[in-house]
Amino acid sequence: MAAGGLSRSERKAAERVRRLREEQQRDRLRQVSLILRKAAVERSAEEVRLLAESGDLVTELQGRSRRREGLKRRQEEVCDDPEELRGKVRELASAIRNAKYLVVYTGAGISTAASIPDYRGPNGVWTLLQKGRSISAADLSEAEPTLTHMSITRLHEQKLVQHVVSQNCDGLHLRSGLPRTAISELHGNMYIEVCTSCVPNREYIRVFDVTERTALHRHQTGRTCHKCGAQLRDTIVHFGERGTLGQPLNWEAATEAASRADTILCLGSSLKVLKKYPRLWCMTKPPSRRPKLYIVNLQWTPKDDWAALKLHGKCDDVMRLLMAELGLEIPAYSRWQDPIFSLATPLRADEEGSHSRKSLCRSREEAPPGDRGVPLSSAPILGGWFGRGCTKRTKRKKVT
Repeated sequence: MAAGGLSRSERKAAERVRRLREEQQRDRLRQVSLILRKAAVERSAEEVRLLAESGDLVTELQGRSRRREGLKRRQEEVCDDPEELRGKVRELASAIRNAKYLVVYTGAGISTAASIPDYRGPNGVWTLLQKGRSISAADLSEAEPTLTHMSITRLHEQKLVQHVVSQNCDGLHLRSGLPRTAISELHGNMYIEVCTSCVPNREYIRVFDVTERTALHRHQTGRTCHKCGAQLRDTIVHFGERGTLGQPLNWEAATEAASRADTILCLGSSLKVLKKYPRLWCMTKPPSRRPKLYIVNLQWTPKDDWAALKLHGKCDDVMRLLMAELGLEIPAYSRWQDPIFSLATPLRADEEGSHSRKSLCRSREEAPPGDRGVPLSSAPILGGWFGRGCTKRTKRKKVT
């Protein structure tokens, strides 16, 4: 006899019985599922009897169906009709005028107008992957700050927005002219690499995507610090990682801003990641003392029930109406005035071949009228880079 008092043959027989029961249960589940798909008037007497005898299975299958439908509804994009949206924008404008400390949380939805895919929209990265479809890498060197980015910058200039907390890595807030101190890029910036051996950490802003060689838990970019020679790393925080860099994540400023906020405006974020950061929602405060929440998103978010107002619209459409309601002009983006060119550190001669990503460039046509005739050697832009779509960096002549 084996342990448990059963012989080997008895255990095998018991296993066969168990498998038979499981198969019968699966067959019954399939039968009930097929019957439930039929209209009640189309079910035979035998099928009605089977449903009556399978109450637990019917309850389980109906619960699954409700969950599937709920998930499907959450993934659907909903648009307010134009008149309703205008009314909501007027309410949002009033809230912004009356806010004492407004913080803006932004997600991938504010960059879709720049041809950067979001994650959970109908054509988002995660949505397509879940459907088994392949995704192509976007050329982010062609992306420019959107109307929403430029509107946020103007609102900050007017002291209507105090701080911006972004999940995006595309660097477009920086390129829109928003001051570094006013941005917390919680998941990093694709244009910034850092030396963590230097104290404080030494930043290198580049005019190309520095993440060419990096990935989850592998952050070295292949270049070295100009000061100490240590390996540089990117600033990206991947899923499953915890961001520890001071800049550009700027968590200290984000937490401080959240603690002072009386109003939070969420633009283009599903909030499925941000909701996991309790420090951003003042959850230690009683509900009556938490900031009023306003959400602009086409899809459901887990914070909808907490929101004072939910606007179902594209970010650019909402911001265009909002800025008109506030009587503010939206500045046009100019690559000539893009601060990344003045902030960037040029590559050294031995680093010229360290990347193959397309570099950002500026053309003479974008220059202010008085600067279009400036010689290439003395043009006030990094490395003398002109021409849209340029892939090669030309060395700037030394001016004596």
